[in-house]
Amino acid sequence: MRAVEQHAQMKNNTMSEQLSEVTIPWQRLGFYLALSLVFFLLGFLPMWFKANRAIEQRDAAQREVRLSQLQKTLGTALVEVHRGEFEPARQRTSDFYTHLRRQIDAGNQSVFTPTQRERLLPLLEGRDDLITSLARSDPAAEDRLFEVYSSYNKLTSNGS
Repeated sequence: MRAVEQHAQMKNNTMSEQLSEVTIPWQRLGFYLALSLVFFLLGFLPMWFKANRAIEQRDAAQREVRLSQLQKTLGTALVEVHRGEFEPARQRTSDFYTHLRRQIDAGNQSVFTPTQRERLLPLLEGRDDLITSLARSDPAAEDRLFEVYSSYNKLTSNGS
């Protein structure tokens, strides 16, 4: 039995020696983790800045598209009333005012700056009269529509 105990003792000693050799070098592991984090950030930060720049450019382009769509709607209405097509002109003018009101009420989410929103409010005051004139096929509606178109262009193109 003594031989069995000695063998077990030797086996335990050998395992203890092997286990002490396998201990994890924490300082080296910490260094490698810190180095990995530095390399990750070196790759991540430039891409993050580039993505933010692309998002800003996208938002600016979307803003310009929305402004152009509003202008196009009003311009198309002006062309239609000039041709004597009052009903399509009335519908487009109504769409313009609906979208304009929505953008003015959108606050910080609007395509307009706060100054532009404030200056565009008076355009909404003549909405009902202009749409009624178009519904009645009044030739004077063309001049009023042109005034609205000119005012809108002036207020939105100067970037104020």
